[in-house]
Amino acid sequence: MANLNQKEKPTPLNVDDLTKAIKNSIDERGMERKAAQMMAEHVLNFFGFNDRIIDNILEQEDRDVFYMLEDAGLLTTEREETTLYDGREWRIHYWLFRKDKILELTNKQSSDNDGHNEENSVYDEVPEGVWSSRMEME
Repeated sequence: MANLNQKEKPTPLNVDDLTKAIKNSIDERGMERKAAQMMAEHVLNFFGFNDRIIDNILEQEDRDVFYMLEDAGLLTTEREETTLYDGREWRIHYWLFRKDKILELTNKQSSDNDGHNEENSVYDEVPEGVWSSRMEME
């Protein structure tokens, strides 16, 4: 039984885990592993070893990627409001990893064989005799 008083040290995400999560969440659209890895590296460069970053550091193209990952369930947003000395309200927006969802997608069975999914191969529908008849014609 785990000791409830003992806090678990949060572990930072690594490129491989985030790559698998991205590929498994966006794979319906046919994302290649290399593209998922490049996206994971790009996103992790912003976060470093942190779990959240401030939205202000992002350029519009980067923010678009973050919104896509939010739609996939890998990121979420949080906002903080504070009152400035002159009485105005100031909102700070943050991006956070959804580590629970990333872990779930990392452990999900992946079609990580670069598009060669054995379950749904195009050749499954071709009758067995087609190959031998082609060989006889040559």
